[in-house]
Amino acid sequence: MNEVFDVVVVGAGFAGITAARDLTAEGKSVVVLEGRDRIGGRTYTDDKIGRAVELGGAYVHWTQPNLWREMQRHGLELSTPVPIDRVHWLADGALHSGTEAEFDALAGPGMERFVEDAREHFPYPHDVHTTDIGEIDLETFTDRMKRLDLDPDERDMLDGILSYTVAAPDQQAVSQVLRWAALYFGDWRALWESGAYWRIATGTKSLIEAIAAESSADIRLSTPVSAIANDGDGVLVTTRAGETIRAKSVIVTVPVNALNTIEFSPALSEGTQRLADEGHPMRNRKMWVRAKGEIEAFTAYAPLGANPITIAMTEYRLDGDTLIVCFCPDATAIDPDDKDAVQDALRAYVPDLEVVDTDGHDWADDEFSQGTWMMMRPGQLSSAVPDIQKPHGHVYFAGSDIAPSFVGWIEGALESGALAARNVVRDQKAAQRA
Repeated sequence: MNEVFDVVVVGAGFAGITAARDLTAEGKSVVVLEGRDRIGGRTYTDDKIGRAVELGGAYVHWTQPNLWREMQRHGLELSTPVPIDRVHWLADGALHSGTEAEFDALAGPGMERFVEDAREHFPYPHDVHTTDIGEIDLETFTDRMKRLDLDPDERDMLDGILSYTVAAPDQQAVSQVLRWAALYFGDWRALWESGAYWRIATGTKSLIEAIAAESSADIRLSTPVSAIANDGDGVLVTTRAGETIRAKSVIVTVPVNALNTIEFSPALSEGTQRLADEGHPMRNRKMWVRAKGEIEAFTAYAPLGANPITIAMTEYRLDGDTLIVCFCPDATAIDPDDKDAVQDALRAYVPDLEVVDTDGHDWADDEFSQGTWMMMRPGQLSSAVPDIQKPHGHVYFAGSDIAPSFVGWIEGALESGALAARNVVRDQKAAQRA
């Protein structure tokens, strides 16, 4: 006999756990089915390197309303970043160094030009339906870099800054970064601070566990879903183990790149299936490095192809050593377990740096993510994403990849999960009245 719930939530990341919490607060019976053996999705707090660090999504900010509300609700605080003493950057084949102010003076004008039309295309960045973004949504990062016609130094500095979000510049639409910039009034510096600076002092794990503790949902780990059948009376969800659960509604929060691991019946709508088939190209790598000694705190940048590590930032001091977070556009270009290779890459910025330990998680090889944070392909934001945001009968989609505004952020997962829960409650109430 099938188990019966009001709602099945597929995925226990921030979107799924938030949706489950909000639904149970409305009196709904909810089961959460998660393929991994933990909650958190593409956030993952780990302590193998000697202290808790974030192997996945990490950065938060008080300008993100859903996130900030949750942090205040649960009494969580921000960590204070290590002050940066020096910036190193590879440009036009040479290593340069300077203060943050000196780097900003050189790189800032290029970034300002890159996002100068953000508010023009996204006057209401929280709602892409208010303006026609079809044309700008087809422009790639490669297209825009060519159009800006920068000198080699400017181009390489800009390329290094953007490598945090760009893994395949000819396959990624510039519209997503412009939309992010518009959320911060077109100010790229404010955008950068909000997305690469502040962290939760006790880790993302503390926040998602606090949200989960407010829920009465039945959370089942190591329970991947294989099929979802959507019929006139509700949905039938089948796990890989062959268990079946019937519910009035289902909220699917798995990442876009993993959507095709689930068989949907009837077939998904055209735009949603296109998004599942195309996926996104962010199969990059984030890793942590423990460097010997309290070395000068630094940030480093390199253009794509110049170094397997294109961004490195000092984040913590630990027992006389230094912890550095690194971002690599191509996950296959460097093995975090190969300390010599990691050391060689970082010595391109800091010649005497000595690697003591490393840590990381291969999100591209993770079957439940198959990539890192969402960066959209040309045309996806204007056509496919609005389609997947609509209810598919009794099936609803949520997650940071398809968030109403903060796509790719923890904030986006929170806002998307909360919205999906509200829509389910609304539609179930309407069905009862009918």
